[in-house]
Amino acid sequence: MRIDIITVLPGLLEGPFSHSILKRAEDKGLASVKVHDLRGYGIGKQKSVDDYAFGGGAGMVMMIEPIAKCIEVLKKERDYDEVIYMTPDGLTFDQSMANSLSLRENLIILCGHYKGVDERVRQHLITKEVSIGDFVLSGGELAAAVVTDAIIRLLPGVLNDETSALTDSFQDGLLAPPVYTRPASYKGWEVPEVLLSGHAANIESWRFDESVRRTKERRPDLMEGDISLGNGDSTTERNDN
Repeated sequence: MRIDIITVLPGLLEGPFSHSILKRAEDKGLASVKVHDLRGYGIGKQKSVDDYAFGGGAGMVMMIEPIAKCIEVLKKERDYDEVIYMTPDGLTFDQSMANSLSLRENLIILCGHYKGVDERVRQHLITKEVSIGDFVLSGGELAAAVVTDAIIRLLPGVLNDETSALTDSFQDGLLAPPVYTRPASYKGWEVPEVLLSGHAANIESWRFDESVRRTKERRPDLMEGDISLGNGDSTTERNDN
């Protein structure tokens, strides 16, 4: 998988992609994340990437020309399955969407900034608009890092334990059950006996029951419907027609 991220602040993304699972995925040749500085495609001597909004109003707007140029250059090198725009009014990112995107080969992620992008970018260049929640960040970089992490960790071979990602919260519509490790007893706080029993069927039954209990207590909304009917296969389609 290759993910190309377009941003006006590439420095914000240096840390997340140089450590932990994302770094391991790149070292193994399983994924590649490339960060592109939009100012390299800026307009004029100042390499401008934003301008005042037509009609007035507070804040600057990211211009269409630099974004279009950058995307055009990337598309000359390879075909992309999605061109994603990180925006608070996009589809809410969830595990189902992460699963779906992890099956793609090449993705572009555009990080918004200022008051957003020229609407024509969204109308003609973007295929999917994504939000990580109902709040506003200073820019789309941190959101892009969250999405990238959630996708890449699902790729086969990235995690040391192939089954780890399959038992994460939300994969089956439930929160993950409690987990314990050594020592079995600490200050009188005991690990549930069933986990020490060695009886695989009983342990799996306990884990399922605990997942259901925890989900009912903490996220009852997940019990109201099938989480797989969320955003996984939905897209905000934009085209030139």
